[in-house]
Amino acid sequence: MATLASVSPAARSPWWERWHVSRYVQLGLAHALLLSYTLLAVGPVLLLVINAFKNRRAIFENPYAIALPGDPTFSMAGFETVLGNSNFPLYFRNSVIVVLAALLLILWFGSMAAFALSEYEFRGNTLLGLYLSIGIMIPIRLGSVSLIELMVNLGLINTLAALILVYTANGLPLAIFVLSSFMREVPRDLKDAARVDGASEYRIYALILPLIRPALGTIAVFNLIPVWNDLWFPLILASSEPVKTVTLGTQVFVGQFANDYNAMLASMTISMVPIIVLYIIFSRQLIRGLTSGAVK
Repeated sequence: MATLASVSPAARSPWWERWHVSRYVQLGLAHALLLSYTLLAVGPVLLLVINAFKNRRAIFENPYAIALPGDPTFSMAGFETVLGNSNFPLYFRNSVIVVLAALLLILWFGSMAAFALSEYEFRGNTLLGLYLSIGIMIPIRLGSVSLIELMVNLGLINTLAALILVYTANGLPLAIFVLSSFMREVPRDLKDAARVDGASEYRIYALILPLIRPALGTIAVFNLIPVWNDLWFPLILASSEPVKTVTLGTQVFVGQFANDYNAMLASMTISMVPIIVLYIIFSRQLIRGLTSGAVK
């Protein structure tokens, strides 16, 4: 059997070098592949936004055409219905409250638990960390029946508090797992120097948070999108009109015999805006968090 040393350098080189593919061709192929994937991912979103500004007839006749102001097919009827003749602003406010409260609790409790696991050695430390990590592998929807019973016993059915508690519990395992890894990378000399200066453990915890900002941004993005887009728990825990979220509120435009497609597309377009804006804000932190944690 031929050993690696006996194989010629040309045979060990990548296929594009053996086939004498130029660097410009390689970059062109890579960019073409990335552009194709981008169009595949962004295409449905652009199609949704384009049709949100057209009348009902134009949506079905030519869904790929762009309607500009002044065009006969241009229409703002969907946005007028959503913002003026429905409770969508209330649904939007409920979603914002749930998302912000859940993210705050996830980052707060998750970072405190991660600090304790990474900083203090005690019996069962590793076992406790593994136990918390199990929550990443087990979908929380498997416990839907038990969660409903718990919320009924607590009197939290049809309240935003029920959604906040469920989303917080769902996001904590991943937050603790990721943040504890980053906190272990903080130099111990820095923390010991703070203790020598008389800083309390809470003060040291507050000093560490800015150093793991990329990890916090990563956790925020990973929990932001699923919580905002979730339909399952609002449907079973908070389905009454005053506490409906955006995802559940969009269903009011779907009727038994007729659908208001203009309002439906307009509501989806509006609901995408906060996610896009927040993703742009946290994107740099997300990339830094993912690349910094690649070897952890």
